[in-house]
Amino acid sequence: MSVSLAPGPVTRRTVLKTLAASGAGALTGVGAYGYFYGRQALGVVRATLPVSGLADALVGCRIGLLSDLHRSRVVTHELAQSAVRLLMEERPDVIVLGGDYVTWGDRRFVEPAAEALAPLTAPHGVFAVLGNHDDDRDMPLALEKRGFTVLKDARTRVEIRGETLELAGIRFWTRRTEEIARVLRGVTGTVVLLAHDPRRLEGAAALDVPLVLSGHTHGGQIVVPGAGALVARAFPVVAGMARRENTTIFVSRGVGTVYVPVRFNCPPEVNVLTLEKRGAI
Repeated sequence: MSVSLAPGPVTRRTVLKTLAASGAGALTGVGAYGYFYGRQALGVVRATLPVSGLADALVGCRIGLLSDLHRSRVVTHELAQSAVRLLMEERPDVIVLGGDYVTWGDRRFVEPAAEALAPLTAPHGVFAVLGNHDDDRDMPLALEKRGFTVLKDARTRVEIRGETLELAGIRFWTRRTEEIARVLRGVTGTVVLLAHDPRRLEGAAALDVPLVLSGHTHGGQIVVPGAGALVARAFPVVAGMARRENTTIFVSRGVGTVYVPVRFNCPPEVNVLTLEKRGAI
């Protein structure tokens, strides 16, 4: 279910920075649980996504999604390795990396992040986009050195059982519908838009894009019982699947954390997404 795009006074940044400033963090109550257990409770979340106009040959195609690794002092190499191992055990047809491999562009962790991801492989390739925490040079070079295709306002075609799956990846700062339209010009086959920020859903729906895969939200990172994710006002979808007109979107809760090393009621995840056919509305 989508939530309103109308801006509100509470954002992920203000909430998490307030928690950090107040000393809640990893020391007491929710913070202690979220630090010692919640942020480590990594699992696989599987979902079946209805895709408008999906070719028969692509029904059952499985996309692995790993997003928001945020490799840093507090997001360890071991957690990154666990995410990779879990995804590889699922044997998806295609793997998508959703951005934010490090935090605040910290170059000390660019190579370690790419090295942790290096074992990822899939029959039809591994494709990546960049997030707002990634630089535009070192991170893509490190990923490409490991054999991954980095899509920066670009697209590529994947042939699966004789049908074309178009993967279009946009930069975090590519926001306007007309900018997305330029990346999609001349597409054939089923289009999957890889957009780190789920706020690109509005433009994707206007362009009749069948499927959008995103991260960025961390699922809220801290989800309060009875109140939900405190970032809900900022994003059209905070976690999981939603649909707008003919466009389906899936938003991953991701692997790492930012601002404070805490997750509460919002465990980290890697995703395996199975495509199914759905007619246009």
